[in-house]
Amino acid sequence: GWASEGLGSGGKNGRVCHATARLEMGSLWEEFNRLGTEMIVTKAGRRMFPTFQVKLSGLDPLADYVLLMDFIPLDDKRYRYAFHSSSWLAAGRADPAAPGRVHFHPDSPAKGAQWMRQIVSFDKLKLTNNLLDDNGHIILNSMHRYQPRFHVVFVDPRRDSERFAHQNFKSFSFPETQFMAVTAYQNHRITQLKIASNPFAKGFRDGDPEP
Repeated sequence: GWASEGLGSGGKNGRVCHATARLEMGSLWEEFNRLGTEMIVTKAGRRMFPTFQVKLSGLDPLADYVLLMDFIPLDDKRYRYAFHSSSWLAAGRADPAAPGRVHFHPDSPAKGAQWMRQIVSFDKLKLTNNLLDDNGHIILNSMHRYQPRFHVVFVDPRRDSERFAHQNFKSFSFPETQFMAVTAYQNHRITQLKIASNPFAKGFRDGDPEP
């Protein structure tokens, strides 16, 4: 369904208070979530699969909006994968938080009408574990759990718009998109599902090494 209840939608600007976001490929996300989604992080940066995609409604067609994402730790723990029980176990306190970054959708800013016309796909977003990354990728700690968050920001034309910054955005979280950041897949069922459902994993299916 549509996630019309963003985080804290009270007291919001009329340009964002009616915004709703529906997660695309929801059933695929839920399938991964049941197994315990894992997302690969690499030094060079790796795209997410499933890709985070949403369908928007309730925006002002003539207003300008910026769309962005960030990723927040789900807890203060570090994990390890227990192969004998095929489960994740807490393995101590979380590492120091990686630098908090946001990923702006490259089409930002754009009119509400444009955002609502098609599915919004964050297919350029990449995850890295390189703390010194200078490519603007999202920096995450491996073996830590994260919740992606999606934000719709109204571009306020008023000269003193920073005074209203807290009113000009609406945020959405979809619990089924939570994941564990890993440098290599731990759960073989996740590997199988990624290969089966990712059109770019053809190399795996054919027995070729990953490019």
